[in-house]
Amino acid sequence: MPQTGTLAALSGVPFVMVLGNSMLIPVLPAMAGALGLSALHVSLVITLFSVPAGLVIPLAGFLSDRLGRKAVIVPGLLLYGLGGLLAGLAAALHFKETFAAVLTGRILQGIGAAGTAPLAMALAGDLFQGRARSRALGIIEAANGFGKVLSPVLGAALGSWAWFAPFFLFPALCVLAAGAVGWAVKEPGTHRAPPSLGRYKQMLRQIFVRKVSLLASGFTAGMGVLLLLFGVLFYLSEHLEKAYGLEGVAKGLALAVPVLFMCGTSFLSGLVAKKQVARMKFMVVAGLLIIAAGLIGLIWVRHTWLHFAVISLIGVGTGLVLPCVNTLITGAARASERGLITALYGSVRFFGVAAGPPLFGLLLERSLAALFLLAGAGAGVVALLAQFLIRVGEIQKN
Repeated sequence: MPQTGTLAALSGVPFVMVLGNSMLIPVLPAMAGALGLSALHVSLVITLFSVPAGLVIPLAGFLSDRLGRKAVIVPGLLLYGLGGLLAGLAAALHFKETFAAVLTGRILQGIGAAGTAPLAMALAGDLFQGRARSRALGIIEAANGFGKVLSPVLGAALGSWAWFAPFFLFPALCVLAAGAVGWAVKEPGTHRAPPSLGRYKQMLRQIFVRKVSLLASGFTAGMGVLLLLFGVLFYLSEHLEKAYGLEGVAKGLALAVPVLFMCGTSFLSGLVAKKQVARMKFMVVAGLLIIAAGLIGLIWVRHTWLHFAVISLIGVGTGLVLPCVNTLITGAARASERGLITALYGSVRFFGVAAGPPLFGLLLERSLAALFLLAGAGAGVVALLAQFLIRVGEIQKN
């Protein structure tokens, strides 16, 4: 049976991966000021990490079936760290085209990230069985949540020394994580031949023919809530400095508040849902409506504490949606198809993260009221899609 060290090593992978965007959000305003960038331009630091990650995740999963999980995870972590080192050095050494070099580093990080957390969870599924598997996946998800809460505080603390300082943490953590996986994790052998690329395409067509309405609504909900969450965090990072004068660790703690509410609600949602499809559908729709109400409420909220209460409400709504959508998506596929559909869902989630900051940055330069009205309306539309397209009977037949 795999040892505790194996689980600790695997848990370090999603912890490092989740720092990729959240740790940098607190320093984006400082980066914009130092390099003379607009909000839209600086948002590319998030987008050009998330888009490559989303594109490469299915390929990383495909390769891991042939080469082994560790053979993809370890190089992925090292490439992730190398990209961070390039971005940090470009800023610290004042490269002629500093921002272009930073974006190049972020692209490398995104490609590396594609082979990290999703495959770590797949490897945990290979190593652990029965109740031990559920416990292992729960611990890995907890590490992911801990990273989400810690990352804005960590980024803000490092950013108080220099805006580019967080980039130098990536190579240090990635080398440690890669070494831990390489040393502590013993990958099991398999006697089953991996499916061909043609078989992968055939499986994908079959899944979407059977479950098109559920997958369309689930993918849209997962992508939509992460688009809105990271858009709100992007807005909040700039707003905290301009409206409240918060900087450094205080700003990081403030940014961690909605993420903390999201993580806490996600944990409780898993306990309440109990794989009951009708209940999960209700929670998805309710969570999206809560997000919509919170976003529209931000148009009129001015008081500091009320502002944070509404932002936290958006975190609660996100925490209601994501665990239920995750379960519905994985339950939509047969065991032989689950790895493929989970990889595609992971890609879609990354695209949502990629789209949020530039969309919010573009609208922030025009009208704050229009931004939150459109964002709230979008959440409402996704709620309607979930209400009409998630069909309880269809899922229970699977």
